[in-house]
Amino acid sequence: MKKFIALMFVAASTVLVAANPRRSDQPAHAAPPVANKIHTENHIHGGTLVDDYRWLREKSNPEVAQYLETENAYTDAIMKPTEPLQKKLYDEMVSHIKETDVNVPYKDGGYSYYSRVEAGKQYPIFARKKASLDAAEQITLDVNALAQGEKFMALGAYDVSEDGNLLAYSTDNTGFRQYRLHVRDLRSGKDLPDTAEKTGSIVWANDNQTIFYTVEDAAKRQYRLYRHKLGTDSKNDELVYEEKDERFNIGAEKSRSRKYILLVSASHTTSEFRYLDAGNPAGEWKLVAPREQDVEYYADHLGDRFYIRTNDKGRQKELERNCSRTRRCDALRFRAIPGLLCPGGARERIAAAHHRGPGQRHKAAHRLPGTNL
Repeated sequence: MKKFIALMFVAASTVLVAANPRRSDQPAHAAPPVANKIHTENHIHGGTLVDDYRWLREKSNPEVAQYLETENAYTDAIMKPTEPLQKKLYDEMVSHIKETDVNVPYKDGGYSYYSRVEAGKQYPIFARKKASLDAAEQITLDVNALAQGEKFMALGAYDVSEDGNLLAYSTDNTGFRQYRLHVRDLRSGKDLPDTAEKTGSIVWANDNQTIFYTVEDAAKRQYRLYRHKLGTDSKNDELVYEEKDERFNIGAEKSRSRKYILLVSASHTTSEFRYLDAGNPAGEWKLVAPREQDVEYYADHLGDRFYIRTNDKGRQKELERNCSRTRRCDALRFRAIPGLLCPGGARERIAAAHHRGPGQRHKAAHRLPGTNL
């Protein structure tokens, strides 16, 4: 929040400076720094792209850091006259914000989970209470503590094991969205030695000992799913799935029923789901339905059946069923799934909202019911 406010008032101050020319009593500033041009050509798809500033991407190049420091010094000099205004804007914005606040708790297992912020602290504190909101608070993760000694800190995934004893979470301390997996024993508050690099999705199996996680490629595309057993070296983790189509990213999550782990491969227009019995992490992954160009579908499981939403009747994901309890969902093109039946009632719709926890989106969608696979 403070970073957002800072950006707002700096932007406002910049506009004011641009709109008000330098007064005669203000000191003259040196000319703005100009980056060196190093001619670079990239030959792609039969064409030539010229990028004379490509060298600025070289993070380890000391000349890049030196140039950026020169830019920062110039900006500080230009913005110096606006410092009183910056403080005034900042103080006014902060005065409208409840700096010490708590999010609405959500139930997961036998606990209520929430995050809160405290005045004067940059990052949130994640906590839980057992059984009742009147119970004593247990802090699961204090991002302020994680940020100590770091130039940057961001929390990615946050997933508690089914027994409530272990927390799998990921952090980025570079600002380049490269998240490292950690596992914390919530009984002791200590992190275990288990780690993995450049992770995305993180999901616990129901044995409370196995973690599935995705990793990114050089283009920051989540493309591989690994299985990790606690207490083992992540270098030996088994590759479960690799998405070879560069148009697709993958992601993994637990079904709403907690009975299955779901793996989605999705492009901008097409998706495909696989599922695994969460109680059998070494088991076989099964395909919900093979991908079909420009057809998106999404699967979840609740109670004794899977819920499918699809856009194969149109881009607006309108769900219509015209099949009985005894007929397969041919209209949805899921004929490859043995046992997937449509419960009765034409054009029936079910609205569902799904909470995914910190770092993940809350999803609300119309879902089409079907029986267990």
